[in-house]
Amino acid sequence: MNSVTEPLVRLAARVDAIQPFYVMELAKEAALLERQGRDIIHMGIGEPDFTAPDQVIEAATSAMRRGVTQYTSALGLHALREAIAGHYANAYGIDVDPARIVVTAGASAALLLACTALVDRDDEVLMPDPCYPCNRHFVAAAEGKPVLVPSSPAERFQLTAADVERLWNQRTRGVLLASPSNPTGTSIEPAELKRIVEAVRARGGFTIVDEIYQGLSYGAPPVSALSFGDDVITVNSFSKYFNMTGWRLGWLVVPPSLVGAFEKLAQNLFICASALAQHAALACFEPDTLAIYEARRLEFKRRRDFIVPALESLGFKVPVMPDGAFYVYADCSQVAHSAAGDSAALTTAMLHDAGVVLVPGMDFGNHAPRSYIRLSYATAYSKLEEAVERLHGFFGR
Repeated sequence: MNSVTEPLVRLAARVDAIQPFYVMELAKEAALLERQGRDIIHMGIGEPDFTAPDQVIEAATSAMRRGVTQYTSALGLHALREAIAGHYANAYGIDVDPARIVVTAGASAALLLACTALVDRDDEVLMPDPCYPCNRHFVAAAEGKPVLVPSSPAERFQLTAADVERLWNQRTRGVLLASPSNPTGTSIEPAELKRIVEAVRARGGFTIVDEIYQGLSYGAPPVSALSFGDDVITVNSFSKYFNMTGWRLGWLVVPPSLVGAFEKLAQNLFICASALAQHAALACFEPDTLAIYEARRLEFKRRRDFIVPALESLGFKVPVMPDGAFYVYADCSQVAHSAAGDSAALTTAMLHDAGVVLVPGMDFGNHAPRSYIRLSYATAYSKLEEAVERLHGFFGR
């Protein structure tokens, strides 16, 4: 009799290229402790504690009652594409033709479409290390080769134009960036992003920029990569700023010449994004709903301004102040604990001994992963305060 761990059929080789997602493994371990009666504070998974406002829920309920639940165009509801285009004009001062917008089943589907459309077998795609782990897996799923470029605090943990110029070769196809970034919460400076786009364009490649956290920016007004040319592809989502994670809705903005190709792929791979989620998302762009989102953005900033100095008081070093998203990428190599410099052991100890979930750097690349932990402050302020109190006891400070 076969062991339950042995597949009954041969798996595709690409499965072995995808590593486990440590944040989810820690979440499972935390859930087990909770079933045993432990009180656990979650600062691991990057999911807002806010949920969709009442206006969005009412829009979904109305759509269901009206029976507008049939398939939509593979590109998405025309009204939603127009609303997204209007948001770019109002929030960023950018004129985006709604015809360039492709509504997707979350940013994950958007990235999968982009990699399927643009990456051939053995094509290399440059991305920073650390970065969101699924980005490299999307490239690998398209049989490309993600090239992780070590990125230090001096580069704000981001790829640079100098990296592009230095590493580009005959196999390089493009770059995949995120600004602001998961796990670091850092953005690419607009001038540097412009230089990257120009360097890639000069070499005939593609630039994909994940902007799903751009609405959650806390410094200077954010600048979309779309400002630097119609050939740039951007990815966005209703999950983070719009607090609709489980609704699975996102979008792409693609060059006009690529819309047909993306539509064909979307038709065959996904048919369309959820019709209910699309109708609900129309309410996101109403003035009263946007006012709620802005208030929540300021609350995330308040949490950041609390948690960064709190981490430093515990012995962590935060080498770059996060200017967006809801993450802190903190150096754990100097904390007063036997597991200092081993983020996997340290996060496991914090979970079991303090009941606090953080994520080790191994999820995010190969560049000094054991020296860093990622903290998500997408949880209630009171929970952050309690977590810091527990960690003070854990570190004996």
